[in-house]
Amino acid sequence: MPVSGTRLLNLEGETALPILKALASETRLLILSLLTHNAMNVSELAAALGLPHSTVNFNLGQLQAAGLITVEYEPGTRGSQKLCSRRFDEVAFKLPGAAVEANVAQVTVSMPIGNYSHIEATPTCGLASEVKIIGLLDDPRSFYEPEHVYAQILWLGKAGYVEYMFPNNLPYGSRVTRLELSMEVCSEAPQYNHDWPSDITVWINDHEIGTFTSPGDFGGDRGRLTPEWWVQDQTMSGQLKRWTVTEAGSRVDGSEPTGVGLDMLQLNPSTRSHIKVRIGVKPDAVNRRGLNLFGRKFGNYEQDLVMRMDYAFPRPEDSTELK
Repeated sequence: MPVSGTRLLNLEGETALPILKALASETRLLILSLLTHNAMNVSELAAALGLPHSTVNFNLGQLQAAGLITVEYEPGTRGSQKLCSRRFDEVAFKLPGAAVEANVAQVTVSMPIGNYSHIEATPTCGLASEVKIIGLLDDPRSFYEPEHVYAQILWLGKAGYVEYMFPNNLPYGSRVTRLELSMEVCSEAPQYNHDWPSDITVWINDHEIGTFTSPGDFGGDRGRLTPEWWVQDQTMSGQLKRWTVTEAGSRVDGSEPTGVGLDMLQLNPSTRSHIKVRIGVKPDAVNRRGLNLFGRKFGNYEQDLVMRMDYAFPRPEDSTELK
C-alpha cells in the first residue's frame, strides 16, 4: 500500500506533550522512517528492526495513541494482520510564548483530481493528463480508464458531479474547529466563453456547504501551468475558490455564512474514517453549464484539491461534546 503526499502536523502548548513524548524514542523514530512510503505489518517491521514482535507492538501502540500512525486490520495467512501507515510527514512545534491561538493545530490533505471515487458525467465531458487526452472526448466511459488517476484537468458539461473520499486525518480525541476546501475551478463551455455562468456546488458528507457561480470558462491566454500541447482555443485556467465551514456556518470565500456548521458534518475521527466531498452542478441549478476542475500541473495554481482542518484538544474541564 503506497503512501504519498506531504501532511503537516502543527503542535503547540500542552497538547503537544503526548506527541513529543511518543517521538522521544529511537525505536519509534525508526518505525516512522520505515513507514515513509509504504504501509507495513508487524512482522515486516520486526524483521526490519531486528526486534521481537512484542517490542514492536508496544511502540506501535505508543505511536497510535499519539495519533501519529493509522492501524488497520486485513486478512492474512493466519487470521488478520495489523497494517500500519504513517499519518504525517512533518511535525512543526511552536515554542511557548508566541502570540497565536492556544491549543490549535492543523492537518492538510492534497487530493489529486484524478483520484475520484465516483463520477456522473454527460457530454461535453473528458479528462486529460499533463501529456495527453485520456480515453475519448465526450465519452463518459473514459472516466473509468485506469489512467484516470493521472488526470490534471477534467470537465463535465451541464449537470453532473465528481466525488472524492478524503482520509480523516484528525487525531483521535481532537475536535475540528475549521474546515477549508480549496480548488481551481470554472464553467465548461464549447472551447471557452468568458460569459458562461455556472452554479458549482460543494457537498461534504452529503451536506451542501455552498455554491459558487463561476462567471465563465476562461481561455485565450495560456494558463501558467497549462502544457504547450493543449490546444489554444480550449479552456486554459480557472479561479481559485475556497469553501469554509466553522461552527458559525459555511461560506464560499467572503460570503455570508449559511446554516451548515461543523456539528452537522460529523467529523469525529473515532466514528468516521473518511470525509466525502462532492463537487458538481445540480440538475435544477439556475445556471447549469458544467465545470472544469484543475490539478497542480494545469491552469494557474500549482495545487490539487486541498483540504485543511484546524483542530484542538479539549481541556479536561471542557465538557463540550466532540464534533
